[in-house]
Amino acid sequence: MEGWLVHFARVQKQWIFIGLAFFLGSLPFGYWLGRLRGIDVRGEGSRNTGATNVGRVLGKKWGILVLVLDVAKGWVAVALAEHVGKASDPLVVTVGVVAVLGHIFSPWLGFRGGKGVATSAGVLLALTPIVGLSVIGVFAAVFFLGRIVSVASLVAATAFPFLVLGLDPGRPILQWAAVGMGVLVWVRHWDNLIRLLQGKESGFPKK
Repeated sequence: MEGWLVHFARVQKQWIFIGLAFFLGSLPFGYWLGRLRGIDVRGEGSRNTGATNVGRVLGKKWGILVLVLDVAKGWVAVALAEHVGKASDPLVVTVGVVAVLGHIFSPWLGFRGGKGVATSAGVLLALTPIVGLSVIGVFAAVFFLGRIVSVASLVAATAFPFLVLGLDPGRPILQWAAVGMGVLVWVRHWDNLIRLLQGKESGFPKK
């Protein structure tokens, strides 16, 4: 009986952190900050609630704020499971993936949220800092060269599984999660891919 109770308590703890991760990931900071300014960013620009569109619609400082908040919620979700919950590596990785899913399928927005790039970055920085920083470095380099956020995001998402394999081997569940999160980023950028093929994708001008 005692063993069953211990197992039940462990399972309950796992679901608490998974649920908390989805909740944190689902918080639509871009949408809320837009509403504070009297603007629904889903009806402006690229109609996305992410930092890029918020920056275009509301201004650079608001875009940066959304970027920081979206990164932070992914990092916090993983850090809580790892350091507070003392969760196993498979559970910590699962929590990170769930946080990204919460961002993409936010119930606050009718289960239609952002593209998951910034939240994925926060999750990566918490799960494996060396890979997270490397992915951010790839994103920054590609963006510097082309000034198109979607292209930088897609290249970074493609590089992610290979960077995990090279820099943090020995974690099979993280490798599978890297593939899954990379695919999610590509799927969420479908409209951007179409605009890229049509030569209509907007970027930021070089200064």
